[in-house]
Amino acid sequence: MEQPQSRFKHVLPTVLIAGGAFIGGQVAPTVVPADWVQPGDSQQLNFADLRGTYDILERRFDGDLDKAKIMDGARAGLVAGAGDPYTQYLDAKAAKELTNELAGKLSGIGAELAIKNDRLTVMSPIEGAPAIKAGIRSGDIIAAIDGKDASGLRVDEAVSKIRGDKGTEVTLTIVRGGEAPKDVKIVREDINVPSIKWSMKPGGIGYIELDGFHQDTSAKIGQAAAELKAQGAQKIVLDMRNNPGGYLEAAVAVTSQFLPSGKVVVEQRHDGKSKEKLTTTGGGKLVGVPTVVLINEGSASASEIVAGALKGHGAAKLIGEKSFGKGSVQEVIKLGGGAELKVTVAHWFTPKGTGIDKQGIKPDIEVKQNREDFDAGRDPQLDRALAEAAK
Repeated sequence: MEQPQSRFKHVLPTVLIAGGAFIGGQVAPTVVPADWVQPGDSQQLNFADLRGTYDILERRFDGDLDKAKIMDGARAGLVAGAGDPYTQYLDAKAAKELTNELAGKLSGIGAELAIKNDRLTVMSPIEGAPAIKAGIRSGDIIAAIDGKDASGLRVDEAVSKIRGDKGTEVTLTIVRGGEAPKDVKIVREDINVPSIKWSMKPGGIGYIELDGFHQDTSAKIGQAAAELKAQGAQKIVLDMRNNPGGYLEAAVAVTSQFLPSGKVVVEQRHDGKSKEKLTTTGGGKLVGVPTVVLINEGSASASEIVAGALKGHGAAKLIGEKSFGKGSVQEVIKLGGGAELKVTVAHWFTPKGTGIDKQGIKPDIEVKQNREDFDAGRDPQLDRALAEAAK
């Protein structure tokens, strides 16, 4: 199943591959020993067959066996058998990357990349990040990565080659305007990535761009609301395009800025039965402020929860394209050796009782942004949102 991400723009403020932050639920502190087995499991699963397979490998395989890798592979295969793309076994490295991503702490060069006019292009380096320190500018074309041709690479493929551990070096061959290609060496650093940015647009419109639901989101949305109100914002455009989701509590915090206390944000159902209803906490500074929400096919999980709640309570008009349709909640269980198990434990429903999973949230006004728009620097979705807010 494809992961929610932009067709054109890959938001990579810290050179991050999209696809990790689709939790849309609370991270559980549960810790389970690596060898823990629930009573009765051995009666349902024939673990002797698994052991027999390993015994054959041990006797017949012409080469060295890495037992740690074999165990990781066995766990991953067992979990994959559930047939759910969001129920995953994460080895220690993947688990650490997920934790860092949700914390907004990643190691890379600090740049936002995209395929523009069929070329891998730097959209915007982050202020103070290694890329901008090395002289990388918006619009630079990346022709090669560590001497290897970058043409034809997908954004996620380029990202996997560019990102790396703090202190290591990557060389990008940059083409800028009519200048000759030049090699730029960049030392990777740990970068804190804010999940939210805000600014004022003409006509008293406050613009909030929400890229993810991270550990800082709950506090930052309150700061954004307060500052925009102080600057005279009378209307709000909340941009959640290409937002893959994150922490559930952050989604509740964002929704609480727009709705009075006690309003249902989302209902959690397990096996079709209601498990929990989450409600707003109140004190929101944007309650009653006319709001337009931007979504697209890259808006998933927690961003769909917020969009569905605001639409369901009549607090916002949705503009853009139907969202991704990731309406399940994962619980993260810690295993031994730093590994984690991410398990789908429930599904989400909007305040109107509409399921999100595989259906997505439909906008009130459909506006598309195609490849030609993106290559030309046009954003008809944002233009329409600002026009609607100005009415």
